[in-house]
Amino acid sequence: MKTVFFSLLSLVGITACAGNYTDLTVNDFEQTAYDGTPAIVDVRTPEEYAAGHLRDAANCDWKAEGFLEAIQAKYPKEVPLAVYCRTGKRSAEAAAKLADAGYKVYNLKGGIEAWKEAGKPTQTYEVEVFFTEDFSPVAITLLKHGTLALSYQGSTIHIDPVSGLGKPTDYAKEFPKADAIFITHEHGDHLDKEAVAALYEEGKTTLIANPNSVQQLGFGIAQRNGAEGELACGIQFTAVPAYNNSVGHTNFHPQGRDNGYVFDIADLRIYVAGDTEDIPELAEIEDVDVAFLPVNQPYTMTVEQCVKAAKVLKPRVLIPYHFSNTDLSSLPEQLPGIEVLLRQLQ
Repeated sequence: MKTVFFSLLSLVGITACAGNYTDLTVNDFEQTAYDGTPAIVDVRTPEEYAAGHLRDAANCDWKAEGFLEAIQAKYPKEVPLAVYCRTGKRSAEAAAKLADAGYKVYNLKGGIEAWKEAGKPTQTYEVEVFFTEDFSPVAITLLKHGTLALSYQGSTIHIDPVSGLGKPTDYAKEFPKADAIFITHEHGDHLDKEAVAALYEEGKTTLIANPNSVQQLGFGIAQRNGAEGELACGIQFTAVPAYNNSVGHTNFHPQGRDNGYVFDIADLRIYVAGDTEDIPELAEIEDVDVAFLPVNQPYTMTVEQCVKAAKVLKPRVLIPYHFSNTDLSSLPEQLPGIEVLLRQLQ
């Protein structure tokens, strides 16, 4: 009976392994990894990861000292893990170790080489993963500048999708059609009609933007500061103020025109500030888990303003973005008690 069992599994692309993890072929791995349940982990080196990886995949090097401890610190045991490496050898070793530690694990047979041979896309952006109270992973892809993508339970949301800016993105190839697109304002580094067109699908995609952006696009749902709503995937959102209030800078982003957005994903609250300074309204945004704050005066905040804003918001995690050439190295020391993640978003 055991031999027949293995044979039947092989026919559908699944192999149960002695190490208590499951090998999956490319198509089955893709279906399993992107149903919104597992977290995807690339167990290759950081250099290999940076050269190209699967969408929504975070990196944890199997060969690095403390691999298991790093996984246990980041991923709850209740979260299934979908792992891969270059050809499947390292990830099989990692999968066995993780399974022995109590994780449910899926391994990509043939690794990313098999994935690419099957014509599947890869990406070069960093990914951070957070978890809701029911252990659903929320993967945030840090594309560039003010551009982010968020995946949750099989749905994908894009915030200010823009191609170019020194890190070209082929949205038509690298991402599925978006479930929702949010635009903070109409400046060219936040509103890119070609990127929106590549992601947008009539009848599937909800586009939310400030009124000026909707006017430029010719479609979408215009939302002003204070507007609230809920997407079909269950994510709730609030449009919040984003503007300059420093003397001589108010013409860049005038009060009342642009939006930031707060996303409530179950108990996880994510604040994406858009282009703003440390305005008084920040005090009204409470219980933030992850905050994205812009740091590039004269258009947004100085480092000092970012520190002040973070102390008001008190997020669990701060990810500075939209920072161009601003030196952010002092932020972690200035914000004890807040996890500051300095990532490649310039």
